[in-house]
Amino acid sequence: MNHRPADPAITIDAAFDSGNIVVEKIEGANAVLTIRPDVGGEFAQWFHFRVAGAAGRELVLAITGLNRSAYPGGWPGYRACVSEDRAVWTRADTQFDKEAGEGTLTIRHAPAGDLAWFAYFAPYSLERHHDLVAKAAASEGVAHRCLGHSIEGRPIDALVMGEGELPVWLFARQHPGESMAQWWMEGALAVLCDRADPVARVLRARCRLHLVPNCNPDGSVRGHLRTNAAGVNLNREWHAPSAERSPEVLAIRNAMDETGVRFAIDVHGDEAIPANFLAGFEGIPSWTEALGEEFTRYRAILDRRSPDFQTRRGYPPAPAGKANLAMSTNQLAERFGACAMTLEMPFKDHEDCPDPKQGWSPERCRLLARDCLAALAEWLDGPTAAAQTG
Repeated sequence: MNHRPADPAITIDAAFDSGNIVVEKIEGANAVLTIRPDVGGEFAQWFHFRVAGAAGRELVLAITGLNRSAYPGGWPGYRACVSEDRAVWTRADTQFDKEAGEGTLTIRHAPAGDLAWFAYFAPYSLERHHDLVAKAAASEGVAHRCLGHSIEGRPIDALVMGEGELPVWLFARQHPGESMAQWWMEGALAVLCDRADPVARVLRARCRLHLVPNCNPDGSVRGHLRTNAAGVNLNREWHAPSAERSPEVLAIRNAMDETGVRFAIDVHGDEAIPANFLAGFEGIPSWTEALGEEFTRYRAILDRRSPDFQTRRGYPPAPAGKANLAMSTNQLAERFGACAMTLEMPFKDHEDCPDPKQGWSPERCRLLARDCLAALAEWLDGPTAAAQTG
């Protein structure tokens, strides 16, 4: 009797920059997986792993235990990112079953070749970060600053440019698993480092721009969703950052104290809401209608300019006097009287303008950045900003 040999088992690895997965079981082309929590154990959502031995086979990858993840509401309607060249990321066939395996996300994909990478969103590696910083720093009129170092000794890089007086800060990846934030920063730097770009010319003439592409390099490399190497959520440290818990925030806030802040965007990603939106600083103790109107006006400009932006969905504003000053947007508005805001982009597809192949993607993050900067250039002509830059 002839016995057909069993197909060899696939192999799954995550021991690389931003890798995160725990292999529970592999049988042939099927695998049962779980997500390793951030240090401290509170947050688990980000995954990034490689499958080998996949050619000619349909992979069935079940990530279980997701009812205990940081944001269970992020899984319904979500499709995993997949790439075979680590350059172009598309979306795989993905279903979520809340009742199976304490919440199971099942990814099905048949790669053309032996290797495929899967991730919660298209990763942004530390190596690419260094390439981004090097290219920007070599651009005409751009200076590099190392604001300080992370817990594990990685530099907190900033790019500074512009001849104007109005201090603008743009910063990303306080939450390292929100990699779309750094794709946005890549788009912003592409605009601002192009001296022929009309948006860059306006902003660099009227503003002094400070960009921090990655506030949390340790968490990024470790494959964390929200915390640094000490298990600290950096966006809850802005009231009292410390060298022991949050040196990353301490370094950035100290630099902001040197320059002042008049306008700021903290760039993030949201697990559940399939849209781009802004969160403001309602509820700060020093709230004024005039400052609130500056935020409302910027949001309206961006809504008019970008089909990828909307104002119908987002976070509810904090009640009067109840803003959390440990969060950057609230702290900067209170500390400096800044028009500060948090930009959120989706892990899911963009519901108003879906892309069945890629979903919300690095390419669209970069394009949204240009719209945000163009909106800022228009915002500068408002009464308060114009008075400070004229």
